Amino acid sequence: MKAKSIQGNSLEEVRYALEDILDLTARSGDQEFRPELAFVFVSIKQDWVTLRDLLHRKGLEVLGATSSGEFTEAGQSEGGISVLLLELPKADYAIFYEPIGERTMEDAAMNLARRALQTFDCPAFILLSTLLSADGKMLEGETLIRSIEKVTGPQVTLFGGMAGDDISFTGTYVFTHDQSTDYGLVALILNEEKVSLSGMAISGWKPVGVARTITKSRGNLLYTIDGQPALDMYLRFLGMERSSAEDQVRFFDTIGVHYPFQIEREGREPMMCNPIGYNKEEGALICESDIREGSRFRFSTPPDFDILETVVGKANELKMQTHAKADALLIFSCAGRLSALGPLARDENEKLAGVWNVPMAGFYTYGEFGKGPNGKHEFHSTTNSWVVLKEK
Repeated sequence: MKAKSIQGNSLEEVRYALEDILDLTARSGDQEFRPELAFVFVSIKQDWVTLRDLLHRKGLEVLGATSSGEFTEAGQSEGGISVLLLELPKADYAIFYEPIGERTMEDAAMNLARRALQTFDCPAFILLSTLLSADGKMLEGETLIRSIEKVTGPQVTLFGGMAGDDISFTGTYVFTHDQSTDYGLVALILNEEKVSLSGMAISGWKPVGVARTITKSRGNLLYTIDGQPALDMYLRFLGMERSSAEDQVRFFDTIGVHYPFQIEREGREPMMCNPIGYNKEEGALICESDIREGSRFRFSTPPDFDILETVVGKANELKMQTHAKADALLIFSCAGRLSALGPLARDENEKLAGVWNVPMAGFYTYGEFGKGPNGKHEFHSTTNSWVVLKEK
């Protein structure tokens, strides 16, 4: 496998960089870089439909998502475009598109998993999903992963992220070269007998205080905690008054995203879940994932400055212990990390790229999929989930 990345602030910049790469290949003969596949992570401010059409006209299959910031080993942008080009035998991968439409999300996820098993005996997933549609439908990440596991089993290798929209919450999109949806999934299915995947998802957010109980919830609406109004309990934890949240239109984007709930999962690591709004009519916190009534959780606070050493140290540790090698690196980092950690989030991605020293692309997400420190592939939030690909 060969790879090259492109970072641009406009469609024209990406077009020029792509043409330079392809022209160099044409001039240099058969032994140079001949990509078949492009990962695309792009701001909703960009004309991503024209971008995917451009890539396809150049002979590339496309797998992409809108973002809340995008990056390569060359740097980071907000409102720009990052592309990772891969040269990989077509027999070793497949791209599947699964809009949900009138189906349930479980049906779409299970159908994706069945198609993957019909294609390869040992499929691995690079999964991109929407979070929020233009008309307000939310895709629930925990149920998505569990639905795939019902078909593949829990041993499945799965990394990826949920599309963003520059923290506007107006609608997220995933797409291939000729199809797109604001409510569904796209996936690169890799033959794990031909391509190895190694990676890890780490959050660093720290639980605080005693465990609490969700005493009333419905879907992703959280009404009461320990029998008390959920908003009041949350603001009390933050040391704020109710009027503070109601007066600040961007409260949940700028403050709430830093203090997620850590919801207990039996036999697995806690699920991080951010409150993303407040429904005044229902008197309920709006959460990014469905929350089961009776669940136990703890409040949490952002990591210390040593999180950079933790994430990069774990990557180096995995590299040494498994003797893993890499041809390309993908990073799916929560948009909340960028907000909470500031420049450290960029430094984290750059140092991960330095560990592997291969072409890299990634984006800031609204949810992450990946292998936790416990070895299980999960749905995450506030997490940096990375994966390296290596052709065997």
